Amino acid sequence: MNCPTLAIVAPCYNEAAALPNTAPAFMAKLRSLKASGAVGADSFIMFVDDGSGDDTWEVIKSLHAGDPAFKGVSLSRNRGHQNALLAGLMEAKQTADVVISADCDGQDDIEAMDAMLAEHAKGAEIVYACRDNRETDTWFKRTTAELFYKLVRKLGGEVVFNHADYRLATARVLTELERFGEVNLFLRGMFPLVGFKSAKVYYTRKERVSGESHYPLAKMAGFAADGITSLSIRPLRLITLFGAVVSLLAFVMLAWVVVSYIRGTVVPGWSSSVVCVCLFGGIQLVSLGVIGEYVGKTYLESKRRPRYIIGERI
Repeated sequence: MNCPTLAIVAPCYNEAAALPNTAPAFMAKLRSLKASGAVGADSFIMFVDDGSGDDTWEVIKSLHAGDPAFKGVSLSRNRGHQNALLAGLMEAKQTADVVISADCDGQDDIEAMDAMLAEHAKGAEIVYACRDNRETDTWFKRTTAELFYKLVRKLGGEVVFNHADYRLATARVLTELERFGEVNLFLRGMFPLVGFKSAKVYYTRKERVSGESHYPLAKMAGFAADGITSLSIRPLRLITLFGAVVSLLAFVMLAWVVVSYIRGTVVPGWSSSVVCVCLFGGIQLVSLGVIGEYVGKTYLESKRRPRYIIGERI
């Protein structure tokens, strides 16, 4: 069996400080895999610059000048992590047999690549790298992240628990993924939809080598909302069901009010009226917000704008 050509794809956004530390680690791992015969001699590393505002692209070009096994793609502007990752995957699959995507901040344990390639050798076309614990996260981040995975599953989405975007995929998987034309991307939920034989490996996530996280709370919340609305329409159905239940209760209350009026036992209650108005008003606004989220996504999808534009390649 011929050794597969491996591409390690890592999106970057303002990572000029981290790359000089993490790029040598990636290269050392790639050389180790080549030496062991796990991957072919033409395997490479591809960094994707997501329209960074610092010197990330200059660092990538200097890495390529030092070793042509470092390749790079620069997007014309910032498009977000998922679009940048997709750009790298689509570029890499043209010359690679298998692609491993990883963050460039050094948090994903690169030693797990051995286990991922071993599972691929056994026939797996997608290998999900899952965190075995979240000890490096704060209590809030750990709790909300685990709640997110459970919520997506309850709402009908297919996601692998504690898996982000550290995974191996074959060129065939990526070719089929390319047929998914949606603009609003949630790749960790799209790969299970592609199918094919899959496997899991587990690793311990590390602290960042340098720099700061580019995923603040607001961006994480938006990403979670994108994931839920991209994978499931069950929230809309829940709104319909909740509306039906509230309507039934309203009819019961109406009957009670009529009976109370006939009996002459009606007691004026300004406070209860205000509470009811505020409660149902809040429910309606939240429901309209969820519906509006789906309508907005439909609007964006209908434009069919490109998901990314590549400005430069090395």
